[in-house]
Amino acid sequence: MTENLFKPYALNNTINLNNRILMAPLTRCMADDDLVPTQAMADYYARRAEAGLIISEAVIIRPDGQGYPNTPGLFSQSQIEGWQRVTSAVHNNGGKIFAQLWHTGRVAHPYFYSNGDDNAAVMAPSAIAVEGSVPRMRELTYKTPKAVTIDEINTLIYDYAQAAENAIAAGFDGVEIHGANGYLIDQFLHHDSNRRTDEYGGNSENMSRFALQVVDAVIDRIGHDKTALRVSPGAYFNLEGDNRDRDVFDHLLPQLEKRNLAFLHIGIFDDSMEFDYLGGRVSSYVRANYNKTLVGVGSYSAETASSAIDTDKFDLVAIGRPFIANPDYVAKIRNNEPLVSYSDEMLTSLV
Repeated sequence: MTENLFKPYALNNTINLNNRILMAPLTRCMADDDLVPTQAMADYYARRAEAGLIISEAVIIRPDGQGYPNTPGLFSQSQIEGWQRVTSAVHNNGGKIFAQLWHTGRVAHPYFYSNGDDNAAVMAPSAIAVEGSVPRMRELTYKTPKAVTIDEINTLIYDYAQAAENAIAAGFDGVEIHGANGYLIDQFLHHDSNRRTDEYGGNSENMSRFALQVVDAVIDRIGHDKTALRVSPGAYFNLEGDNRDRDVFDHLLPQLEKRNLAFLHIGIFDDSMEFDYLGGRVSSYVRANYNKTLVGVGSYSAETASSAIDTDKFDLVAIGRPFIANPDYVAKIRNNEPLVSYSDEMLTSLV
């Protein structure tokens, strides 16, 4: 029984969704060498426009935010024009689409933006490297980042807001700020990656400051009704958990609630994961501390998502890999048709 997934949902007074199924952001690495979206990407998103809302693959706000090959940007005119083809294709098929704004922080790599200078700076809250190598380019190992200065933080905040303005110019219906999954904003929110002793570290209020300043700058530029945020209170990807992290999110979530965001989106690969310092699942923790529109994600099927919405665990569900395998995911669920199973080789082409 999945009827509740097909009920319209009003994010606010300006954005109404046709159903409660969102397409989750899915990194595909299919932009061209100038990080411009291609016609194949426009076709890919258009085929999935029946989702209540598409959240785009993560989009780099500036060159030094890149940590994966051929991930699209939103900092040049050609990139804006490339995204205009995508958003027009989605809108022509009756859909809505938000851009997910991204800086990868300490998992960026100079290879992508330094013209061969392997010693170019990698930005992060603190000079603490993450172990490992770049996905899809395993020969590139991560570098020790530099701790950003206050002036650099102010520039980053401006660049997030500018990318949001660029997104609206590109025809997006709004933006989701990527504050999750171990990337730059999330790195400020966890003790493992934030060892600062200034106004951006050391306690919950300070560690929340950058995220809130980015949110406020984006709201000032495009409006709260077009601004969403993704968060990962549970450290699970390129981060080690710390019991003190809960205090950070205990402070952050009520502050976010005051901002009247379009929605708050949980970042987790599998919502069955439990975190001792959160008292269980991330979705349960966030719902207990945030009372406005919440998007759940993390290996939900249509049936389990429908049940979660029925029991008020969240309001909307974001579906990821099944959308890669099934461009017509929404129609198949509505008609109770079998789904094509996802497999990793599907990542190499846009269908």
